[in-house]
Amino acid sequence: MSDNLRNKTAKGLVWGLFNQGAMQVLNLVFGIVLARLLTPADYGIVGVLAVFTMIAQELQTAGFTQALINLKEPQQRDYNSVFWFNITMSAFMYLVLFLSAPLIADFFREPKLLWVSRFVFLAFFISSFGITANAYMTKHLMMKEMAVIGIVSLLCSGTVGIILAFLDFSYWALAWQQITYITVYNVGRYIVVPFRPSLNFSMEPIRRMYRFAFNMMLTNIVNSLSMKILTFIFGRMLPMDQVGNYTQADKWNITASDTIRCAVNNVAQPVLAEVRDDKERTLRVLRKMMRFASFVSFPAMFGLALVSEEFILCTIGEKWHDSAALLGLLAVGGSLMPHYALMKNIVISHHRSMLYFWLCLVQIILQVAIAVGFARFGMYYVVLAFVVYTILYLFVWHFFTKPITGYTLFAMLADIMPFALMALATMTAAYFATSFIANSWLLLLSRMVVAAVVYVGILKLLKAEELNEALKFLRKK
Repeated sequence: MSDNLRNKTAKGLVWGLFNQGAMQVLNLVFGIVLARLLTPADYGIVGVLAVFTMIAQELQTAGFTQALINLKEPQQRDYNSVFWFNITMSAFMYLVLFLSAPLIADFFREPKLLWVSRFVFLAFFISSFGITANAYMTKHLMMKEMAVIGIVSLLCSGTVGIILAFLDFSYWALAWQQITYITVYNVGRYIVVPFRPSLNFSMEPIRRMYRFAFNMMLTNIVNSLSMKILTFIFGRMLPMDQVGNYTQADKWNITASDTIRCAVNNVAQPVLAEVRDDKERTLRVLRKMMRFASFVSFPAMFGLALVSEEFILCTIGEKWHDSAALLGLLAVGGSLMPHYALMKNIVISHHRSMLYFWLCLVQIILQVAIAVGFARFGMYYVVLAFVVYTILYLFVWHFFTKPITGYTLFAMLADIMPFALMALATMTAAYFATSFIANSWLLLLSRMVVAAVVYVGILKLLKAEELNEALKFLRKK
């Protein structure tokens, strides 16, 4: 890897981690306050709408965001054409969803969804004005600017949500939080990005990128469904308070896993696209990122699983106790999300969008089969089966990406397993070392401290390269 690319990648990863870390800390604070003010049913009402919003977002972008990032040198006309295409698609999709709101309310047997869905769906229409700017920022690795904008947006939206929840607006507080966040984020994007839309646009760039973009659109729709399929199924089968417990557990799992996944994902596609013509460099970059993801993800997510019950009780209270066991399971599966992101970006960067599509399609078919097959055993066992499947399906992704990269199964296990085993040993030691503590707050803090000390101690004892590089980079900065 050249020094320039190495520096860009390192800076991108560090700023990406800072961005996600800072945002997740804020999400933690706002999430705790909102969860104490609102009920599981409030979260369930807004949570079941996530799948519709995610599908609509993929339809509005139609894969052109990733197509722009994947171009070697996108021009002003490329950005401008995609901008107006996104606006047009978003207006059409919002109209469809607005008219579909009564059907959505009937499907979930919840009348409150009629108008709250129409309001929440505004978020993806508003977001369409900033999609092209976001592609520009990702393409140019503007992670520092993305960090600042994200933090400011979260501060504004979180404050709005808390004020409305305190004034007893119930689930509307969560809806307004979403709208405020994306509005502020879009304003920030246009402050720092030099791109400005104009009426001088052409369909030629759309036609040129269409095949790749269309395949990515189908794939991303399936991928979005796979992320929220359990919430959708639970929303149909179970009362909203139980759906809210799952939604709460899933939210904290995603909050934690996305800290690493998004940091890796924002850097992976532009960097992998830059080196895709050199198979040897691609493999080196992939292995470096895979080790980095493992170095951070396994201790973070296994640690969350370890303290899931204490975390829920100490932060959002006894009324959410049923979500603690679900969070513990989801966190184990969430530890592999950065690894999935890397595999997916390998496929995208090598223009293998149909391979991406079929792998994601099989993924969602298996998820539906698991949910239906285990539903009679209860929510806990559905989630347990889902986590086992998540672990096993990573090997399917590896099998189909190996011909592209030459990344052998032995090499992947050599990059992943040492960190997984170290994290598992760390959490086991922390569990037994603190098992005599009765107070929940003291137990939470003790397990976090013991786990951190033991993990860093093991890394130093084994002279782990990743720890030394991270410390060296941070000292330099």
